[in-house]
Amino acid sequence: MKTHLPLLSLLLLAGCGGAAPDEKAPEATAQVRTAQAVLGSSNDSLTIYGATEAGPGGARAVVVPAEAIVATINAPTGTAVGAGQVIVTLRPSPTTRTEIAKSASDAATAAAAYRRALRMRSDGLVSDADVETARGALATATATRNNLGIRGGFAVLRAPGAGTVQGLTAKTGDQLAAGTTIATVGAQGDVRARFGVDPAVAQRIHPGQAIHIEMIDGSHAMDVSVVGVDPQIDPTTRLASVYARVPGTGLGAGEPLRASLAVGATATGVSIPYSALLDDGGRSYVFVVKNGVAKSVDVSPGNSSGDRIQILKGLNPGDKVVTEGGTALEDGMKVSETAPGAAK
Repeated sequence: MKTHLPLLSLLLLAGCGGAAPDEKAPEATAQVRTAQAVLGSSNDSLTIYGATEAGPGGARAVVVPAEAIVATINAPTGTAVGAGQVIVTLRPSPTTRTEIAKSASDAATAAAAYRRALRMRSDGLVSDADVETARGALATATATRNNLGIRGGFAVLRAPGAGTVQGLTAKTGDQLAAGTTIATVGAQGDVRARFGVDPAVAQRIHPGQAIHIEMIDGSHAMDVSVVGVDPQIDPTTRLASVYARVPGTGLGAGEPLRASLAVGATATGVSIPYSALLDDGGRSYVFVVKNGVAKSVDVSPGNSSGDRIQILKGLNPGDKVVTEGGTALEDGMKVSETAPGAAK
């Protein structure tokens, strides 16, 4: 009988090189940042956006005297100007050139008629009433010519007072009708803030209500009062308007602003950082960390105030909620906290 020693050796070697017994893989641990749910007061706070504008009586219009074409823009929107400074230069439209020629001719004819009436009156050929009629006709013709406001082929529109040019949207080459307000000049120091709000929300805002205003970059923060609410809907923005007086802070017209104000009753309850609140198809939830494990908890959010939101149901004061890293978590996942945020 033959002994198959080589084959037996190979089988033994294969057995020695086999896989080791199963070892349990380490569980994944997510890095998160947390904060505590705290008991406190909150209200329905609203953030709105707007801009500064000239206050009532602080804006003076710059009006086109006759149909004309914009020749040059000398002081665009936002330019600080002094009284009498040139804002826009105009040239007459073809229609206005015809009117200028006609008004000049009418004025010359009326002047000649008035001089003739004076001579004839001195000779006793006409009455004083005839002279006054000729004088009135001359005054009318002269006023008509002057009201066109374009002499020497150009009309120069100047600032009626010191301030900032606003609302100048015309461009070189645009033809403007007579009486068009091409721009306004807002006086320095007479500035108010105007904000757009939803018309339904505007009904809950009233004059005298506190409002916090600041520029978009966070500067020039101030706490003032609402001075007026206009429920009429702006046809462009489809929003109502809220006005607040801006004290002398050096702001001119046209500065972008944001503001916050309370539009609901104050309530007491549990609040958490807004960043902790998650949403999944309309389901609001948070991750609560306990003993190093994150559990998904359904909640009912309430009013928001600044960077915090009230939770009406689902949390208790002291619960530790995930504020960063929650979108990558799964229910029951182990977590490791990094520099937990202090509750506000």
